Parts: sequence; C-alpha cells; structure tokens
Amino acid sequence: MLDVLIVGGGINGAGIARDLAGRGWKVLLCERDDLASHTSSSSTKLIHGGLRYLEYYEFSLVRKALQEREVLLKSAPHIMWPLRFVMPHDAAMRPAWMIRMGIFLYDHLARREVLPGSKSVKLRRSPLGAPLKAKYERGFVYSDGWVDDARLVLLNALDAQAKGAELLTRSPCTRVKRDAQGWTAHIQTPTGERIVRARALVNAAGPWAESFLRESTEAARGETLATKSLRLVKGSHIIVKRCFEHDHAYIFQNPDKRIIFAIPYERDYTLIGTTDVELPQAAIAGGAKAEIDAQEVAYLCEQASRYFEKPVQREDVVWSYAGVRPLLDDASGDASAVTRDYSLETNTLGAPLLSVWGGKITTFRKLAEDAADLLGEMLGQPSRPAWTEKAYLPGGDLSAWIGKPQRPDTDFERLVQVVQKRYAYLPEALARRLSRAYGSRISRVLGAAVSLADLGVEVAPGLYEIELRYLMREEWALSADDVLWRRSKLGLHYSAAQRAQVSAWFSAQTPRPV
Repeated sequence: MLDVLIVGGGINGAGIARDLAGRGWKVLLCERDDLASHTSSSSTKLIHGGLRYLEYYEFSLVRKALQEREVLLKSAPHIMWPLRFVMPHDAAMRPAWMIRMGIFLYDHLARREVLPGSKSVKLRRSPLGAPLKAKYERGFVYSDGWVDDARLVLLNALDAQAKGAELLTRSPCTRVKRDAQGWTAHIQTPTGERIVRARALVNAAGPWAESFLRESTEAARGETLATKSLRLVKGSHIIVKRCFEHDHAYIFQNPDKRIIFAIPYERDYTLIGTTDVELPQAAIAGGAKAEIDAQEVAYLCEQASRYFEKPVQREDVVWSYAGVRPLLDDASGDASAVTRDYSLETNTLGAPLLSVWGGKITTFRKLAEDAADLLGEMLGQPSRPAWTEKAYLPGGDLSAWIGKPQRPDTDFERLVQVVQKRYAYLPEALARRLSRAYGSRISRVLGAAVSLADLGVEVAPGLYEIELRYLMREEWALSADDVLWRRSKLGLHYSAAQRAQVSAWFSAQTPRPV
C-alpha cells in the first residue's frame, strides 16, 4: 500500500511529492496531462514577494514569499536568477511617497543576502529611461527573481523520483473511494487502468481541485468533501519582439490600479502580462486549456503603449499564452484583489485527505513543507523532519564544476565557462542553453559525446537527438510540445516547418515511451 497518492502534476503536486519522498514516505503522483501543462507553465515566471499585494495589506503573504525568494534562487541557479525591476513614476496613479514606503517595506520585510536593495533613478539620464516616453522622468528600481516555471516543476518531479516516488503522466485519476483504512484509486494510464491503495490522498489538482472532489471522489454517505470554492482567474501574456536592450524589467501601473510587467524574455523578446479575467468552472471542464482573447491582447498592448515610446501593436505579438489561477474565494469584488495565499484543508473523517487551495509559484516549497508536516501528523508519524530549505534542486549544485558557491547569478556564469572548456565542440549559444536548462546535469544529457557528430541528427537548429532522447528517457517528454514549449521555449525561436520536424521525429520513435 502507498502512503500517499497525489493527484495533480503542477508545481504544488510535484513539490509535495518531492518533500514527502525525501522524508521516506511511499508516494505516487498521477497527472492527467504532461507535468506543468497548465497553470504551472503559464505564470509570469517571477520569483517575487508581490509588491502590489502590500496595497491589499497582504503583509504575511509578501513576507513569506520574500523569505522564499532567496531560498529558491540558491537552490537552482541555472533556472532562477535575480532580476531588477524599474517602476516609472506616474503621479496620476500613486504618489511618490506611497511607492517609496512600499518599496522600503519590500526591502525590509525579509532578510536579503543576494538581492540588492531599491533605489531611485532619473530616467532621462539613464539607459533605463531610453525606451520610455519623455514624460516619465523619475522611477524606482528594486529586486526580485526570474524562474523557468515549467522546468521548476520538472526538477521537483526529478528529485521526487530520485527519492523513491513514482510519477505517472497522461494518467488521470478517474475515481477514488474512501474507507476507514485508506483510499482506492482508479488511474487510467497509457497502458490501461491501474488500481492502487493509499493511506492518504492529496488533492493538488489546481484549477480542478474543487471539481475533482465533487466529481471523482466517493466518501461516506452524506459526507461532502468539497467544502471550499475556487475563483478561477485567467492570466494572459503576450510575447513581442524585444522592446529594449538592457537587462532590467519594467513594472507599469495602470489606470485600473492593476500592474503589468514587461520582462526580457528568451534573448530576443519581451514578455508582457498579465491580465485578471474571471472564468466559470465550465470554461476548463474536461481539462480544457485557457486561451488569451482579443480583448486581453488589446488591453496589454494599450497599457504597455502608455509607457513605451514605440507603441506595442497587435501585429507585434509573436506568441501568447494563458493560465488559470485557482484562487481561494475570499469574497473580494475585484479579481486582482483576491488573495494569492494558500490554504491547506485536512479531513480525517476516515482515511486522511489533504486539499490544496490557492497558492503562488514563489511559495510552493513552503506550501509543500507545510503539507508534508500535516500529512505526517495525519499518518501518525509527525517526527519526520523537514529538509528542503537548504537542499539543491537537480542540477542546482554546481560545486563539482565551479567549487564553492558564491552568488547564484555569478555562479551560473562560472558554470558556462567551465562547460565551454569541457565541451569545447559545443557552439557558444548551445553551451549556454544547455547549461541554463540542465545545470550540473548537463553531463547526463551529453553523456560520452566528444564531438558534434556524437550528438546525433540535428532535428531542428541547436536541438540534437541526444537531448531529445534524454528528455524522453528522464524527463517524461512524449511529444514535440512537451519539448518545445515546456522543457524549453525553443518553439518560440523555430519556424512552423522546424517545429514540424520535431513532431515528425517524435512520431518516428517506436515504440513510443510510456
């Protein structure tokens, strides 16, 4: 019998699986689609406290997120790194004293070891002001972090597996039934139905957490397992050609009191987002993916154009994506004001059940730690200690390559230099991309290769068979989309014909991996 069955392969499910497996519990995670195929690959990709949440007096959430920010940056410097943000001051939005107070709090609510503090900047005398309209003369600069969100999920899944957890993708949990001793779950895997028994169940289904309890669980007669409601809020983003040359991001205040970000993205692009659009449960029924609509595209273009000297037009959009945030319904009238904090609900009227409500990517590790503590108590062994705060994620320990760590950002650059020397045959851009994606695991990808010829066929520019086979073998990749849009963002750099070449390569693999 399993100790814990986890339903949901987003960041919370993967994080909980990792923490539990590291404490010695027997864990199985099942995910209906690919890992990180929905909300957890559709974020604004920031490790941040959430500066704007201070305006809603969410001091506890911001402090918790700020504490986690540097913990995460140190755990995986290849997929997370510091990022400086510029906020141009618009007196019509918020007075300067309010912004200064907010940024002061942001600097001091939690200890900072890696990230520099905030400062004022005269935009007309700085390269940071060059892309902006001349009326923006003053601004503020502060620190947060960036993360490759989909790879963050993958790294947690890899660590969970390395510590003994089993992970099933493309395997929906169609029905679970509770009795006094445990849960019986029916999981539809690619090779047929699998029935498992588990002492405890974790509902980490994200936007589907409420519907999963209502539609797929059986409990004692008269018992209602779904006791909370979610507000589904769609957040959409657009990708345009690079709007500025420097390496800072922008945070823009909008007349509706919301904010949007404009962030350097994938070397050649700028990411702009996000929106807050409420959705009914029916919009995601059956696992349907959210999509940006024309009104959201127009909104993001309009708000960015209020600041940039060169307007952002609809025809500038080269890609877009949307995700659904499962926010705990707190009766706020404005979707943007709904809390991003999480709630862990336990039910012990029979075999233990833990449901995850809400949350944000920055606090996933702490959420997982709290969830593992609660499950330990419900399973009668609360003494198994937490362990993830000081632990590296897979590929994040660079010491064998660069020696003692110094700073996450400079440590990564040192790694790139060593990779370029050790694998001198790699083109510089490829060496950097592989270092970014895999960190110290790059040797698992390249194996014994000593030349470009050893990497196999170049299926698309810079994407060789050796990497694709690694992704199939060790990272659950089963399709071109898995590789091009989640395990990497190479799809953004490829033409339709080149993306089709990757699809054709996967179609030619026989037998298909499971």
